[in-house]
Amino acid sequence: MVAGPAPESPRAAPRGPIFYGWYIVGTVFLINTVSCGLIFYNLSIFLKAFVTEGGFSVSATSNATALFFVSSGIAGLGVGWLLDRYDPRWIVSFGALLSGGILASAGHVGELWQLYVFYILFGIGNAAVAVIPGMTIVARWFTRQRSKAIAYASTGLSLGGIVFTPVSATLIERYGLAEAAYWLGLVLVLGIVPIALIMLRSSPEAIGSTPDGDPPRRTADGSLAPPDGISFEDAIRSRFFILCTAAFVFSMMAQVGSLAHQFRLVATRTGDDHVAALAVSIMAAASIAGRLIGGSLLSRVASKTYLLAIYVLQGVAFALFAFAETATALFIVSAIFGATVGNMQMMQPLILAEAFGLKAYARVLSLAQMITTSANAAGPALLGFLYVTTGGYQTAYLTITLSSLFGFMSLYAAGPVKALLDAQDKSIQS
Repeated sequence: MVAGPAPESPRAAPRGPIFYGWYIVGTVFLINTVSCGLIFYNLSIFLKAFVTEGGFSVSATSNATALFFVSSGIAGLGVGWLLDRYDPRWIVSFGALLSGGILASAGHVGELWQLYVFYILFGIGNAAVAVIPGMTIVARWFTRQRSKAIAYASTGLSLGGIVFTPVSATLIERYGLAEAAYWLGLVLVLGIVPIALIMLRSSPEAIGSTPDGDPPRRTADGSLAPPDGISFEDAIRSRFFILCTAAFVFSMMAQVGSLAHQFRLVATRTGDDHVAALAVSIMAAASIAGRLIGGSLLSRVASKTYLLAIYVLQGVAFALFAFAETATALFIVSAIFGATVGNMQMMQPLILAEAFGLKAYARVLSLAQMITTSANAAGPALLGFLYVTTGGYQTAYLTITLSSLFGFMSLYAAGPVKALLDAQDKSIQS
């Protein structure tokens, strides 16, 4: 991993008793809040808006939404490569500018091909601004407190749903998609670009610091030790990477499908868009709570055991969604589902860092995200297809309950989390 020029700027030097890594956590938190709130959580609102205002079918819009995840996953490979070589401030700023510009054009989408292009470019922008840059940077700044730092930073992914979902739904309902999209795009750019340029730094080494602010690790000859971890080639060939990634493919495909359709499911069953927006906000609030609880529990519970429990809870939530009809029932199930959303989004970056270290982390995470995100595309499309063919969401949600089961089985079979790192340590000691 190339840490980047050092020092990058005297402005970023640590001040006082607070380790600068916590400023990085706060910055990534804010970027995640804005980007996820206006991109990821808006997917379900856009699905409904393109159906009602644009005249597109549910099936066509669901398929177009799937392209968002495919393009985001593929673009993530390039983002991982760039993060090892260039200043992340420019990568994140590019992603925000592209996403904001595409978002502002939503009201001008009138043809099916334009809908597809909209989601493809939106996905590329999302890859450059959201999970891969943020989690890679945070992981570089922490070792001992990595689980807590990632939990805090990734909480913004859920807070974005609380803050921006009701705002987006209200603006689109009151002013229409065309006018509302301009304002949403502007907020996305202004909420990310300035703070990214001012605050983000690629690694502690870039400003003359070290992970956690600890004394630097040195080799026997006194030189600085390289980042810990496994090579990219060894990591991606390992049993743990293959089966752990498969587990996230199954579980995240179901999760993303549910997220894309949740707003419409609640609106259809209750007949009220405001109730649907509140259900999404409740889900996001539960996601924050679950993530913060998870960040604390992971210092005492093995990551694999914790993740297996989350898969079980996710399956229960999907089964309950199939039968929930009243607003109260839908709110309760949304809270259960939200607890799994926050933890699942946090756990992939965390468990990969724990398993393979930082040596090739950006590339390992980007590949896992590409595979997972591309597979996620099947989630919204599958739910849309099942909704149309069965005349409702009950069969659709019962079907994706099986995905949680398959995810549980794959992760269980993956083996010990730190098998490669432990083997490497034994080899070095011998």
